[in-house]
Amino acid sequence: MRSDPKSRTLAAFAALTLLALTAGPATAGEFERVGPVTDAATRKECGECHMAFQPGLLPAASWNRIMDGLQNHFGETASLPADTAAAIRSYLTQTAGSGDGRLIRITEQRWWLRKHDFDPSIWSRRAVAAKSNCEACHRTAAQGLFDDD
Repeated sequence: MRSDPKSRTLAAFAALTLLALTAGPATAGEFERVGPVTDAATRKECGECHMAFQPGLLPAASWNRIMDGLQNHFGETASLPADTAAAIRSYLTQTAGSGDGRLIRITEQRWWLRKHDFDPSIWSRRAVAAKSNCEACHRTAAQGLFDDD
């Protein structure tokens, strides 16, 4: 049975869309596209103060260290009810990426540093303000798309 070109095009588009939406953990070569945050609790709780970072940007060990330190989350108190914290931890660690689990900052991961070898003045621009403000340069970062173009 032959399919028409339009059907094949739609099938290919659907396959590529599914691949983009379910992209796995980030590695140095895959940083431009990671799976978006699909867990509602993670989007809500983490997204109240900053972009809810995709689990694939850090390894499970780093996410565990972050979740263990919510009392002092980068200088802020980010405490959560135990059941909410457990659910978020589970989501983050089950869909985590690779990297150095000793580091809890995405911006300290080796792959991130290679991709962001810029003049230090970039980070002090008012529009950027911090290395962790991905959306300042990557407008589609919240969707897991960090394309340089």
